[in-house]
Amino acid sequence: MRIQIDPNTAQPIADQIASAIRRALVEGSLQIGDRLPAARELAESLGVNMHTVLRGYQLLRRDGLIDLRRGRGAVVASNASEKRADLLQICRHLTVLAREMGLSSDETVELVRSCLSEGSPDSSNFRVGE
Repeated sequence: MRIQIDPNTAQPIADQIASAIRRALVEGSLQIGDRLPAARELAESLGVNMHTVLRGYQLLRRDGLIDLRRGRGAVVASNASEKRADLLQICRHLTVLAREMGLSSDETVELVRSCLSEGSPDSSNFRVGE
């Protein structure tokens, strides 16, 4: 897994780190039980403060994607694959609805981009299968 950050973007570095790891989970390059790099090592390789990496890891922990334990480090949580499966189900549902409405692939992608630019929605108001 390779993490890259862009210091010139408005997105905080901790968020960029968490996003890169989320992407690796969705793409399947990280699996349940895989260890993430130690915060100190990742910080050194990215040229950032270790606490910035830890903030990124805390975001992932909050979302239930990783477990953080002393002496064991950061490990991909067992429910991460469930979240990936939920995301795939939502994506499939989106594509079916978009096709039913006659949207092209480009229009569907633009719709998703529009939703992403709106910021983080409150996930408590949304459940898979609704």
